Amino acid sequence: MRETSSAVTMAAQVRFPRPRFHHVGVQTTDLENSVRWYEDFLGCRQAWSLDRFSELTRSRLPGIHGLTEMVLGDVRFHLFGRPGRKSEPAESAVQFQHFCFSVSAADELVRLRQHWIELYDSGRYTFAIDEQPTDIVIDDDGVQSFYTYDVNGLEFEFTFVPDGLS
Repeated sequence: MRETSSAVTMAAQVRFPRPRFHHVGVQTTDLENSVRWYEDFLGCRQAWSLDRFSELTRSRLPGIHGLTEMVLGDVRFHLFGRPGRKSEPAESAVQFQHFCFSVSAADELVRLRQHWIELYDSGRYTFAIDEQPTDIVIDDDGVQSFYTYDVNGLEFEFTFVPDGLS
């Protein structure tokens, strides 16, 4: 797939700021469980934690009781503890459908999927959705992927894209 720039797009880049991605906010009813999971599964490290919040934050997120930033390379997750309801994957709602991480080799997908299963089988975590990762699928272009849920019921895709494809 080739990306082309229109005159309108080029003009917009000059006139308007181009924001950069900073973090993904993940609401959880069990902050400690989520922090452990993101450490153990993705290899994230804790950058900082908060337990005091501005009036604006408390008005936007009633019941928030903790926030921990987890870092994986250039990706930041803001895990925040707040009462809520269980996620239902079959429910249609306006939300991010999934997040995708890429790996540099196809065999890394196999190892990552197995690592997820081993952590699940350890019994050390509570999962909002009791589902195993999908099988690894390969599309017509040779892109390989599998899907799974984090402990909060958020869907993640893990993919390997062969050289020459974007």
